[in-house]
Amino acid sequence: MIVCVLLPRFDLVIAAGGRAALAQGPMALAPEPGRQQVVGEVSQAAEALGIHPGMRLGEALARAPRLALIPPDPVGVADAWERVLVRLEAVGAAVESERPGEACFDAAGLRRLHGGTLDGIVAAVRDALRLPARIGAGPSRFCALAGAARARTRRAHCVRGAQDLAGEPIALLRRRTEIAHLPVQLERLGVMTVGDLAALSRAALADRFGPAGLLAHDLAHGLDRPLQPRTPQEVLEERLELEEASSGIQLERALILLVDRLLARPERRGRTLRAATLAAGLVEGGTWRERAVFRASTADPARMHPALAARLALLPAPAESLRLTAEGLSAAPATGPALLEEPAERQRERLREAVRQARTAAGPQAALRVLEVDPDSRIPERRAVLTPFEG
Repeated sequence: MIVCVLLPRFDLVIAAGGRAALAQGPMALAPEPGRQQVVGEVSQAAEALGIHPGMRLGEALARAPRLALIPPDPVGVADAWERVLVRLEAVGAAVESERPGEACFDAAGLRRLHGGTLDGIVAAVRDALRLPARIGAGPSRFCALAGAARARTRRAHCVRGAQDLAGEPIALLRRRTEIAHLPVQLERLGVMTVGDLAALSRAALADRFGPAGLLAHDLAHGLDRPLQPRTPQEVLEERLELEEASSGIQLERALILLVDRLLARPERRGRTLRAATLAAGLVEGGTWRERAVFRASTADPARMHPALAARLALLPAPAESLRLTAEGLSAAPATGPALLEEPAERQRERLREAVRQARTAAGPQAALRVLEVDPDSRIPERRAVLTPFEG
């Protein structure tokens, strides 16, 4: 059984300064500087006016001229959500989270820890979070998400499969990033509920929408991919408060200082970094956050600075603070002969390290291997499949 913990409008609540602020009228997260001009999460009052996340800014303002646009706070959201995930992991959950405000975990390994029932797990989660969370459960991640969307803050809801999903609005698909664009197109075709979607043929959806249609069809039947829990990592960061609004060469010098301080931290213990996150507090309000993945795991400031400086150039406004966070700490790579001249075990270890670095940059599907299934088949697609490369 999969459990989903949902904190509705999490990004908007953090940016607005608390849930009480949402009662003041229609609100929405403003577009991030330099990004696509669409609104982010919206308040319940804005939702009642027909505004939804991802709507173009002009259309949203046309529907609600008094719509309050809240500057996004990605740094505050990331920090607050990390605290929530740590609390969930404290009860023993192996958590997967695609976005702030939504987390899933498998309840199978927690039953004996919390009374042997799902109710015991839900009670433990509520005690750990101490937040008005909605909790749902189901045989798959999408079913659990549907249950959480339907649940109330004091009572969990269980969706047991396709039959329970049938009455859900098609807008539920917006919670999956890969198919967030489909609900608008499906509504134009008269598909208003998940049950209507499940009644369509798989071939017709594939022909019209491609892979997104196939995924939507699977979700409508209660099917979803297995969870991919995150690996808890040590947090290593440095922060610098700037005495006055800084930009240009001043920020670059501040970045050099941050890199030197981060590498000098005794907690690093000689380990290298796969990636780093650069964040800034903006003078005009809000925050900014960018992630840089290095070509190879490194602790060389001469290699780190150009990669981070390229991200710093994207800063949309003068900054009043700067923060650098290390990600993916790993053992220092050994130097030696060329790959083909090394022993077989050392070659495999270097290959595994390269795979880990590639997955840090491009996600878990970045490294796959070809597995022969039916090499004599006349249909090319049946001859082999791609599976995760485990080294």
